[in-house]
Amino acid sequence: MKIVFVLPDMSGGGSERVVAMLANEYVGRGYSVAILLFAGNQVVYPLDERIEIVITGKASGGNPFIQIDRLLRMRRFYRQNKGCYIFSFCVNGSFFSVLAAAGIRHRLLVSERNDPSRRFAGWRMRDWSYRRADKIVFQTEDMKKCFPKAIQKKAVVIPNPVSDDMLPPFAGERKKRIVSVGRLQPQKNHKLLLDAFAAFSKLHDDYELHIFGIGELEAALKEQAAELQIADRVVFRGFSNDVQHEIWDSAMFVLSSDYEGISNSMIEALAIGVPVISTDCPVGGSRAYIEDGVSGILTPVGDAAALSAAMLKIADDPAFARMLSANGVKIKDKYGLKQIADRFLEEAGIV
Repeated sequence: MKIVFVLPDMSGGGSERVVAMLANEYVGRGYSVAILLFAGNQVVYPLDERIEIVITGKASGGNPFIQIDRLLRMRRFYRQNKGCYIFSFCVNGSFFSVLAAAGIRHRLLVSERNDPSRRFAGWRMRDWSYRRADKIVFQTEDMKKCFPKAIQKKAVVIPNPVSDDMLPPFAGERKKRIVSVGRLQPQKNHKLLLDAFAAFSKLHDDYELHIFGIGELEAALKEQAAELQIADRVVFRGFSNDVQHEIWDSAMFVLSSDYEGISNSMIEALAIGVPVISTDCPVGGSRAYIEDGVSGILTPVGDAAALSAAMLKIADDPAFARMLSANGVKIKDKYGLKQIADRFLEEAGIV
């Protein structure tokens, strides 16, 4: 019996982070674990050496020959591991696994990781493969409601875990640093964040904004920062696989996304006591973890003024900031890695 996680690659991101956490947890319990990468070979998160890494292809760019070769390699692996439990953490991985494992004894658990209400070119392919899964995991109830009843019937809601090795809350005077973590792509709406920080800076020009992440919008965002005359206070930090140490003593964490599954970087910020501001974005991931005004601040999607006002509230009210910090860390008790790992095993039918 083997647990096989399926992803394009492990080059960084929320889904990859969760897979790394679960894979390390399961192999530590004595399970045989593999991570099947079908569109790359990068692995940026630390993995136990006992975890098998299987490379079945590269990014296809729609090339049918690459896709067929990928399917054949995946099928060969599934044949060699009959009876495996496939945990797919992406839409394409679910589709390719359904095809590659056809007629081969296995169980397929699909984990939806983003906002499924947004129609995209492959949504029919997604629904077709989800109907053929044994179990579907959604991160929130709102995600589950986006699908037809036939899919909802075999669905379960399991939130993201909090790692067991989180730092304790920072106890000293926090640096005047605002942090954000996420790929530099339209979904994350860093443009909104820069607009909000520019307004905030008019009253607090001694703060810096540190943005962690890489992506195609980096040049455009740097240009925007220059136009807003805040380039000297905005630092693009690139990718980090140890975010919690990087942000531990920061004044606040900001998530500006237009939509999101559940942001792992937001969870980590809460868990180590960094005061958190997040857009109340669909499909309810931030709302599931944050009680507005108690453990964090939720602001309307796309509202730069509200985002700036939330930054000012934390900067100007130290007692309020300390309260957010103290309440945010409580998520560690509710969403511990062991509890979430157990849930995945139960729903897959392993225990």
